[in-house]
Formats: sequence, C-alpha cells, structure tokens
Amino acid sequence: MKYEKSCGAVIFRKAEDGWNVLLIRHTKGRHISFPKGHVEPGETESQTAEREILEETGLRVKVDRRFRAENRYNIRPDTQKLVVIFTARTAQAEITPQPEEIAEAFWLPVEEAAARLTYERDRKIMRDAFEHIQKAQKGTAE
Repeated sequence: MKYEKSCGAVIFRKAEDGWNVLLIRHTKGRHISFPKGHVEPGETESQTAEREILEETGLRVKVDRRFRAENRYNIRPDTQKLVVIFTARTAQAEITPQPEEIAEAFWLPVEEAAARLTYERDRKIMRDAFEHIQKAQKGTAE
C-alpha cells in the first residue's frame, strides 16, 4: 500500500452578517472542498497548510493548530490518503485562485457552505471547525 499526505484548512472570514467559509472547486475531480495540498520534505503539517493555501488562493493565513481533523480514504486501490485539516481565519476577502489546480474559489456563509461541500466528511469537519472558532472567539476580546 502507498500513502499520501495532504494538509489544509477550513478558512473563516468574519463578514458584516456573520461568518463566511472559503470553498474551492478543484480542476481535477471537480469536487468542492477546502484548500489543501501535499506535504513537502521538511515541512510541518501547519507549514504545508499555510503554503498550500497561499499557493492555491493567494490568502495569507496562520492556521490554528488547536483544531486538527483527519480524513483517510483510498484514492486508488493501492493508495491511501491522509488529509489533515486545521482552521484558519483571515480578514482578506480577495481570492486569487491558482488556475492549474483551482477552477473556482468563493466565500459563502457557513450555513450555505455545508450544502455546497461534496462530501459529508467535509461537512462534519467544517461544522466542528466552526464550533472551534466560535469558542475561541468567545475566549478573546474582539
């Protein structure tokens, strides 16, 4: 069995009417999910997530490593993939999608984002991530 590992984040942005989530539609596979990518030698999981988010969306974020979710699945019969997802926040609204990998990138209110995600596991991760940032926000003065 071969193994692949990718890291990314559920990215939140505070809008006037509540929280928005960044979703992307990949050029390969055409599914809607979160920005993520393969770990490069010498990188930590959070460094990978931050680099991939910048490359795929143009957003500079600092991931919150206190939230970490895993998703494992087979991408081929002989290859298992591990995806590690953190949370991140940004005030930056403008997205610059990487055309080779990202067909579309867009902000949606949290409630609408759940309906647009392709996979149920991503919906669960997003709900858990949103709960985490809401708790973290209550613990800080904004």
